Amino acid sequence: MKLLKLCCLILVAFLFSCSTKKVTLEPVNIRASVLNVYRGSYERSTDIINTKLDLKLNWDSSFVIGKAWIEAKPYFYPSNKVMLNAQGFKIYDVAIENKDGHKSLEYSYNGKILSITLDKTYTNQQKFTLYIDYVAMPAKLKVGTDIPSQSNRGFYFINPTGRDTSKPQQFWTQGEPECNSTWFPTIENPQEKMTQEINITVPKKMVTLSNGSLDFSEDNGDGTRTDSWRQEQPHSTYLTMVAGGYFSVIKDKWEDKEVSYYVEPEYAKYAKLIFGKTPEMMGFFSKKLGVEYPWEKYSQIVVRDFNDGAMENTTATVFFDRMNMTEAEYKDESYEDIISHELFHHWFGDLVTAESWANLPLNESFATYGEYLWNEYKYGRDYADLYGWKDATAYFNSNKFELSPIRFNYADSEDMFDQVSYQKGGQILHMLRKTVGDVAFFKALNLYLQKHAYKTAEIHDLRLAFEEVTGTDLNWFFNQWFMSPGHPILNIESSYDASAHKVSLSIKQLQNLDRMPLYRIPMAIDIYSNGKTERKEIVLDKQNQIFSFDVAEAPLLVNVDAEKYLLCEKREKKTVQQYAFQYQHAPLFLDRLEAFKALEKQQSESLAHEVWQKALADKNWQIRVYALNCVAHLNDVEKNTVYPIIKKMAVADERSLVRAAAISALSKSFATKDNTETYTLAMADKAPSVQRALSEMKKQPN
Repeated sequence: MKLLKLCCLILVAFLFSCSTKKVTLEPVNIRASVLNVYRGSYERSTDIINTKLDLKLNWDSSFVIGKAWIEAKPYFYPSNKVMLNAQGFKIYDVAIENKDGHKSLEYSYNGKILSITLDKTYTNQQKFTLYIDYVAMPAKLKVGTDIPSQSNRGFYFINPTGRDTSKPQQFWTQGEPECNSTWFPTIENPQEKMTQEINITVPKKMVTLSNGSLDFSEDNGDGTRTDSWRQEQPHSTYLTMVAGGYFSVIKDKWEDKEVSYYVEPEYAKYAKLIFGKTPEMMGFFSKKLGVEYPWEKYSQIVVRDFNDGAMENTTATVFFDRMNMTEAEYKDESYEDIISHELFHHWFGDLVTAESWANLPLNESFATYGEYLWNEYKYGRDYADLYGWKDATAYFNSNKFELSPIRFNYADSEDMFDQVSYQKGGQILHMLRKTVGDVAFFKALNLYLQKHAYKTAEIHDLRLAFEEVTGTDLNWFFNQWFMSPGHPILNIESSYDASAHKVSLSIKQLQNLDRMPLYRIPMAIDIYSNGKTERKEIVLDKQNQIFSFDVAEAPLLVNVDAEKYLLCEKREKKTVQQYAFQYQHAPLFLDRLEAFKALEKQQSESLAHEVWQKALADKNWQIRVYALNCVAHLNDVEKNTVYPIIKKMAVADERSLVRAAAISALSKSFATKDNTETYTLAMADKAPSVQRALSEMKKQPN
């Protein structure tokens, strides 16, 4: 799912200088969409039913020595041809196997496509089994000639000769979007679903992992062992994987299904700390969706030099090596969002797969929203909204407003893996949930999953599921959010007419309507007046619109988008008093954050200073960090007031990143005070962010 290239854009901007960066590999480089090109679903002429592979690894040359048996049939029309993707192979034999035995076939091969002439014309009621004897040479594929980039190599040998003492010997694969054909012949098409059997021979002490269940292992008597993996439920060919190395395997379970964690031996004692919430996640998602986890088992493996953050291969997710963490590192970053993201893919992406890369948000938007659902369940809405806001901000920072989530004019399938498919798509699903309500939202997801299980779908299938459940035409929602680029830009002004006892609310849509839609937006308005909060429901559907509400006395606050669910830019002027009231009285994290960020700029206002001080005790850790960053702007009296609070935060706050920010605040704003005792206590804090803050403190001039 190419998660890593996106994660780095989500968090880095939000944490202070001494905090742990979540992911720092370079972001995906999106090329401009190609005009007048339509990238729809691939044509299907052959349907693969099952693939069986016998694999041996040549570690000296980094070759994959393979034999493949591909059971298939024509998809619809009779055919005597099969075309398979096979990148950089040496082909020894292509044959058909049936009751009459083994018969070699004519074929042509150009290094990328293996074109096979069958022994006769078959109908789609007639199955055949192809046999291919080959050697795959993924390490020899040249970037720029054979493959677009190093991340398209498909099969990776890590330290194959064993000479690098800093790395263990490992191998792993990465199939998405179209890379598995570098190590076995197949059809690179997300619509192509198959069952599979994989036999892989490795040094005897290595452990292996693949999709499905381990059928059996056989000692070959020559220092090698062959593991046989079988998956009996169909999945897309890009989700096929193998991996292996000298791992410790920590066993867990959910219900009657095996859950396992593959980590390097030195991290085995931390495996359940890092991955141990997985069974709870499986139970939560199963119950929430009304569809039980649909696969035989679930394994998670941490490999070296993975070229993305993680990949949701069916039953066997691969993670990058930053998941090799100690207990101390876990204090700064748990990567729970990645774990929940990849698991949620096993419903959205693996069970039901986007039928084309143009429809990728059906995989990635859902997996991104799966993070929100887990956070909301486990830690509450306040916590979940923080990470939802970070997703929204990642989208806004991307400046990819000309791209729609569902788009058919991408230059390359890799281009779909961006902040529009992931973060914007996740926010769209949140808006859809708020639009139809929780009961309808999850009932529609259940219908969608049940109807398309082990199949593929496109965005209209999702819309139709929601329309069937709600009895409502939702073309307007899907057209403006999934099928169109951009987002609303809202100019908001409110006023109060004391003589008429009315609040007047003016909202203008300022986005460029030549390129972006005029949005239809249902939303809630909360009016705070006379010690009460009254909610008004409106529908914004015009470019310029004025709403009027009867209110007995001048409101202290008119809170537009009271549910704080809209993905939009808001241009709204409120007084310092209104923002201070909003911080203290509006109920949501995003209410407090919006008010705090506005007051952050009002450094000369005493009310802003009051809010900053109150925010040191905010229930959300991110706002506490922001409040600590404002301490330098307090006056001397205010600093003396908060000094003992900050000292306590430096050693006792539940979040390590807040403790680190408190140490930084002490070293910068209270350097003349004796902080020795606090620093000494903090030295026992194992969190890397705290240790970095202490190190930076020592560099401060006396």
